[in-house]
Parts: sequence; structure tokens; C-alpha cells
Amino acid sequence: MSEQALPAQPAGKLLGNTFFQTILLSNVLLQIGIWIRNFAILMYVTDKTSNDPFAVGLMTFVELLPIFVFSFIGGTFADRWKPRLTMIWCDLLSAVSVFAVLITIMYGSWHMVYLVTFVSAILSQFSQPSAMKLFKQHIAPEQLQQAMAMFQSLVAIFMVVGPSLGVISYHRFGIEISVGIMGVAFLLSALVLFRIPRDKEIEKKDANEKGRFWSELGDGLKYVWRSPVLRSLGGTFALAGVAVGTTQTLGLFVVIERLGQPKEFLQYVLMVNGVAMLLGGGLVMMMAKKISPQKLLAIGILLSSFTMAGIGLSTSVPLSLSLQFIGGLGFPCIQIGISTMILQWTEEKFIGRVNGVLSPMFMGMMVVMTLVAAKLKQHFPLVGIYCTAAGLMFLAMLLLVPLFKYRAEVRTGERETAA
Repeated sequence: MSEQALPAQPAGKLLGNTFFQTILLSNVLLQIGIWIRNFAILMYVTDKTSNDPFAVGLMTFVELLPIFVFSFIGGTFADRWKPRLTMIWCDLLSAVSVFAVLITIMYGSWHMVYLVTFVSAILSQFSQPSAMKLFKQHIAPEQLQQAMAMFQSLVAIFMVVGPSLGVISYHRFGIEISVGIMGVAFLLSALVLFRIPRDKEIEKKDANEKGRFWSELGDGLKYVWRSPVLRSLGGTFALAGVAVGTTQTLGLFVVIERLGQPKEFLQYVLMVNGVAMLLGGGLVMMMAKKISPQKLLAIGILLSSFTMAGIGLSTSVPLSLSLQFIGGLGFPCIQIGISTMILQWTEEKFIGRVNGVLSPMFMGMMVVMTLVAAKLKQHFPLVGIYCTAAGLMFLAMLLLVPLFKYRAEVRTGERETAA
């Protein structure tokens, strides 16, 4: 055995798990930094460029491009490096990059705000698969879906308070102090992660093996291709990435053009979505043992398809907010379903590489669409774009239907079997 794992905790004592406590606290700090980054910088860029669609789309592009490019590499190294130390170093380097950018902003180079997002996105491709690897080590198999639901609920809380946190920080303190708060949050997250039990030293031998990187990367690709579940999940990711990349980029313009509201109204749209995500996460926790993750994912994608079309068609603020609420209920189903499927159908030694293979399926399409969406908007109405995106989400859901017959051998780590 090459990994150090904590004893399995009873289902009712998940919060008593030291690893889980630490990951939750670290994520709170990261969410503070991320949401201030997302909205303070977004408000700053729109002020500097007078709501230029290309400048707004470029913010999404610099976040997603590194994810697409570095996901393969980060996932493979996550399987070679010590996951705990990898996460700590990524947060420390994120903090350093933020403070470096802060200095440049103070001297008048406002375009450097793009670099904060760019560097953070690169480092997340090494940190995120390492976190998944630690979940596999320290959380009992029967608790994985419950743990993911609780983790998603925390994200939902910040969907409620995060947008306002970013907007308030920018309008009250300005971009310099907002960026400084981001750096402190990343730094504190790194310090908190020292509470996770040390990685077993035997990993050092694995991590220092030379000349096997490309071979291991190829093994990850073959592993995904041999699994009907993971292979179909890749197709679902690609279709969903096109739809989400398009609507995410144009969401600000739905608020301005379709609803006739100022750009700051976007924070209230996301708050409604976040409240629904919190409720949805609670519902998933209650039914975690009653529904398979592939069905959970299909339900979430179906709700997203319905709400995408409705949001594109709507010119009513109450109706749009209601649709955002419905979409928010389904979002935890998507996130929890994806995470649980990857963990249940992947052996521990392949988790990083499977993440590295599947994430670009989603992120690659998002990267393309963040740039294409701005051009599409110049030639097509928002209604048509949103309805097309909804249709793609529906096709993504159909790809999951054949997987309903499969069940995961979560304890033995064996390949999936048909029920």
C-alpha cells in the first residue's frame, strides 16, 4: 500500500474526520479569495473597458485555457507527488502570484489583473486532483457521495454570499485592497492544510521515478477508454462544456439586455442560484444512498437544459430568477454526481490521471466557447444561442442513460459491472 489512509468513520461522524474538517476550512478560505477575485476583478474590468464583451470573455478565457492545457500534466503529477504537499505548495504559490500582481497594479498596469486568474487556474490543475486523491484515501467509500454533498453545500453558501462579497469589496475598498485580501486568503488556506496527516514517505520513491511521465499519461488515457462509464462521461463533459462555456460568458449580457438591469444585478442572480444550490445540496445528502450518481448527474443536466432555454427566452426578472433557482437545485446533482462517479469508478492510483483526461473534455470546449460566444453574440440573438446551448445539454443527458445499468465496486476498486 502506497498511501496513508485514515480509518473509516461511521456515516454519522463524517464531520469528526480530521481530514474532512481541514478540507472544509481550507475551502472556506479559498472561496473567499476566489469570489473576491471573480467579482472584484470583473467589476474592475467592466469599468475599465465600458462593458466590452471581448474583455469580459477574455476574463473567462484566461481562467479556462490553463485548465485545458495543464489538466493532463497536473493530473499525472498528482499521481506521482505527495498530495498534501502539492496542495500546500499550490496555495502558497497562488498567494505569491497575487501579491506580485498587486505590486504591478499599484504602479498602474491594470491589465495584470488577468494574470491573477491565469496563474491560479494553472495551480488548481495540480491541487484539485490531489484533493480528490486525498478524499479517496481518507473518506470511507460509502461516505463519498455524502461528503461531496456537504462539500458542495459549502460552495453553495458562497454562491449566495460570494458575489456580494466581491462587489462590496471592490466598491468599498478598491481593486488594490481586494487583491490583497485574495492573497491573504490563499496564504491562510495553505497554512490550514498543514493539519492534514503527513503523506507516507513511500510516495517519495514513486514521485522520483524518472522517464515514466509520458508512459503514465498514456496509461491514464487507456484507463478511461477501457471504462464504458468513464468514456461516456467524457462525451457528456464535452457537450456540457460547449453549453456552459457559451452561457457563462453571456450571462452578464442577459442581465443587461434581456432583463434591462445594471451589471451589478448579476450578483443577485447568482445569490438566488446559490440559495437553491444550498437547498439542493441538502436534498442530495438526504437521498445520497437512494440514487446512483449517474442518475443524479442526469437529473442535474436535465434541469440545466430546461433552465438554459427559459433564461434565454425570458424578459421577466421574477421568471428569470425562478429559473435560476430551479437551475441551482440541479447544480449540486451535477457536481456531486461527477465527483462521485470519478471516485467510485477509478482506482486510487489513477485518480489524478482520470481527472486530467476528463477535465479537458469539459474545459477544452469551454475555452473555445468563451471566445466564440462573443462572436456569436454579434451575429445571433441571445435567445437562439441559449436555446441551442439547452439542446446540447439535453444531448449530454441522453449519453448518460445507458450508464444507469452500471454499479460501482467501490470497496474493491474493480472495474464496473452491469447490475
